[in-house]
Amino acid sequence: MDILVIGSGGREHALVWKLAQGSNVDKIYAIPGNPGIKNNAECISDIAIDDNKKIVDFARRKNIGLTVIGPEVPLINGLVDDLQAADIAVFGPTKAAARLEGSKSFSKDIMRKYKIPTAAYESFTDAAAAKEYIKKMGAPIVVKADGLAAGKGVIVAQTVEQANEAVDEIMCDKAFGSAGDSIVIEECLIGEEASVLAFTDGETIVPMIPSQDHKCIFDGDKGPNTGGMGTYAPAPIVDGKMLEQIQAEILEPIIAAMNNEGKKYRGCLYAGLMITSDGPKVIEFNARFGDPETQVILPLLESDLMEIMLSCVNGTLKQMSIKWSDDAAVCVVLAAGGYPRKYNKGDIIDGLAEAQQTGALVFHAGTRENNGKLVTDGGRVLGVTAVGADMKAAIDKAYQDVNLIKFNNMYFRKDIAQKAFRHIKTK
Repeated sequence: MDILVIGSGGREHALVWKLAQGSNVDKIYAIPGNPGIKNNAECISDIAIDDNKKIVDFARRKNIGLTVIGPEVPLINGLVDDLQAADIAVFGPTKAAARLEGSKSFSKDIMRKYKIPTAAYESFTDAAAAKEYIKKMGAPIVVKADGLAAGKGVIVAQTVEQANEAVDEIMCDKAFGSAGDSIVIEECLIGEEASVLAFTDGETIVPMIPSQDHKCIFDGDKGPNTGGMGTYAPAPIVDGKMLEQIQAEILEPIIAAMNNEGKKYRGCLYAGLMITSDGPKVIEFNARFGDPETQVILPLLESDLMEIMLSCVNGTLKQMSIKWSDDAAVCVVLAAGGYPRKYNKGDIIDGLAEAQQTGALVFHAGTRENNGKLVTDGGRVLGVTAVGADMKAAIDKAYQDVNLIKFNNMYFRKDIAQKAFRHIKTK
């Protein structure tokens, strides 16, 4: 079977890498792909990920057996619907179901209606009314752009003044464009974050290995939010008992809720959670694989990813037995200096061959080729993943590999996965 993967980042590189291991995979195409992806797939760089018609035409012309959509924008744009209309199998939720990520107010309203645990909140389209609510509720408080903001439209304000500035930045200054036409303001949950991704065919939902992302740019979770500076799995804060609770109180109820609302959800569901003293609560739902969570989850998957995805498309997930490794995985993101604000592009990347000789898994996130040289082309440039028998071994290997790679003003966090040791004993 030939497969088409949509996207160009580290998540898509990991998806292509894992799909390529499938026993019944003949050829993989990627739109548009990246220099790392081209090691396992033919990259089609002249089709945009938001050009539904050209993507459908390509899939039909190449007789694609399964299309896998990585990023959120094509999902929100209804690419799944258009592929389904052309009778092309596709892994991902429809436009209506993807609103679970596309609109935070929609997502929060669903959770409120179906009593799925989440932070108390209100939605606003008027800045003055939002500030009155902030004055009433006090701080700390969380201000979120309602629409898609590439993982950066969330501001945790420690003071009322900071919250008001966030409202102005999102609603008045349009820092995130039309995504900030409306906002959600919610209570600041106290606890530790975790990510639980799950496969679902719209009826059955099967969680993957829990992971933990590091959103802030600086060590110790300081500084502004990014798209993710690193991650690890398994996240020991989500033990077997906690995962059962998440399944019963969050994952199964949201799939049932979406069915009840006439928006059947198939694909990968990402639950961003806060593990509080009152139990797990939903921070956000995403309608696709997380980035960089995918880069540590898929290296621990022992089953055939294509077969799992097809079972989600065909409604047969209940019949699947999904196997996972007992190892640990750590991903350290190498970013351009200045990210998530202003940063340079076009810097030459050295050391990849040396890293790969040690068995490093290096997923390309923001790279391109220029005159035969690999150069930086984004804020998050590479994700260096290592697998080890335990968390310490995975961390040590990841940073050994990181130190082999160089580019101008390269920046990375030095404390990825250290939080794991709050919950596990080191050997």
